[in-house]
Amino acid sequence: MRSLLAAVMVSVSAGGGAQAADVSPDAVVVVGDAIPAPLTSELGDAARGRAIVLDRANGNCLICHKVPVPAEPFQGDIGPDLSGVGKRLSMPQLRLRLVDQTSLNAATVMPPYYRVSGLTRVDPRFRGKPALAAQQIEDVIAFLATLRD
Repeated sequence: MRSLLAAVMVSVSAGGGAQAADVSPDAVVVVGDAIPAPLTSELGDAARGRAIVLDRANGNCLICHKVPVPAEPFQGDIGPDLSGVGKRLSMPQLRLRLVDQTSLNAATVMPPYYRVSGLTRVDPRFRGKPALAAQQIEDVIAFLATLRD
């Protein structure tokens, strides 16, 4: 597994202060079935995460998953129902599933949303960059963690 620093990398700004940067996709550290360290220094925002999950052009989670939002039509059933996922999985476990589900199940149809290396048949828009930014991953995790029923 990838084994660089799990802590959020720090860069020194021109003003002499330090500010946190996103963890690079190649610097994510997997421990067991989880990624313990957040990908950003900013906490995830559940409202932004909900918007990503329901956005059929960005996260496109609904193509495969059902979420407990009855007003949202045409939800998928290829992947697991996300109702109660916040009770079943911890935030670090959710993080790994979003970053790279193939590390847990090589036969999964779920795309890696943050891994960029070792991929084939990648849409040109996403070559060399993650499908979701680090903050978007943390936002989706924050939303999924609220799904406890």
